[in-house]
Amino acid sequence: MLQSANRLHLEPGEMRSKVVWPTIGATPWGRFVGRLAAIRLGFGSFFTLGTLLAVATIPISLAVFAWQLMPVVMRRYCLTNRRLVVQKGLTRVEERSIGLDQFDALEIQILPGQEWLRCGDMVFLCGGQEVFRLAGVPRPRTFREVCLKQQRTLRALGDVLRQQGATSA
Repeated sequence: MLQSANRLHLEPGEMRSKVVWPTIGATPWGRFVGRLAAIRLGFGSFFTLGTLLAVATIPISLAVFAWQLMPVVMRRYCLTNRRLVVQKGLTRVEERSIGLDQFDALEIQILPGQEWLRCGDMVFLCGGQEVFRLAGVPRPRTFREVCLKQQRTLRALGDVLRQQGATSA
């Protein structure tokens, strides 16, 4: 099957492992809703001003969610066995990517408003410098672990292939 030149091109042996869709916490308006909903002023844990504001801002949340599903805006994060790719649009055009061997640390930043939405930004670092960022990742700690396991697997496979090459030479 032929793929369009703009679509995500997987190299031979490259396979998708996991696809994650960013939450409304990836947008300023979504984080605004999250900040309002996180207000704890009130009685107990349910009857709070934040709960009331969460209900009142449902139209904003739905508008942001619908905006993120528009064909020209739509984003998703695709983890393969070799890299992490940001795809856009209905046809999954590759917007940008980072190889699993191109970073040495992976941090999670929870921006204001993202905690209530249970999401965060994943920051990929190389030598202490930010080289890649994914905004509004749902359950970022879990996805971070999946990315790091995939990175360790790629490195282990590279080590095995190098050892085999050294013994056959």
